[in-house]
Amino acid sequence: MKKEDCFYLGTVAKTHGLKGEVTLKVDADDPSAYLEMKHFFLEINKVLTPFFVEKIKMNGDKFFIAIQDVKTIEAAQHLVGKQAYLPLEMLPKLSGKQFYFHEIVGFTVVDTEKGELGPVAEVLEYPTQAILQVMKGKKEILIPILDQVIQNVDRDKKILTITAPEGLIDMYLQ
Repeated sequence: MKKEDCFYLGTVAKTHGLKGEVTLKVDADDPSAYLEMKHFFLEINKVLTPFFVEKIKMNGDKFFIAIQDVKTIEAAQHLVGKQAYLPLEMLPKLSGKQFYFHEIVGFTVVDTEKGELGPVAEVLEYPTQAILQVMKGKKEILIPILDQVIQNVDRDKKILTITAPEGLIDMYLQ
């Protein structure tokens, strides 16, 4: 499994108990969506390595996981700090104006005033806000990802309709 075919689920925070269980700190809006997972991948030496779940319990944003073939606290200790991943197909489907950042890369951005702007080249994540990086020819346009900006996500046609703040598009195209 390649990392680009997966999404980040969380990090093994610590061991749990004395029988090789681990505590996985889950980085998801709804951790319960992943309670039925049968396996996950941990990044070990830059390689995604599969681990199979024997038992899983949830407490808030933490999973307590018993992993097949990890039976001692010493074995579990080697997993602490490792990042956990799941295949992209395990992401819950979103609808309406909700989207995953990786999902919209390549979508055509259409502004309600200015028309077609170009494809989403990348989603830039900053501490305070995420930004669409749109390429119109060789010109870069940066558009904030805000509820009032995103108007529609057409997954079938791969079109992201926006209403950019007044003057924003013109600023980039001059």
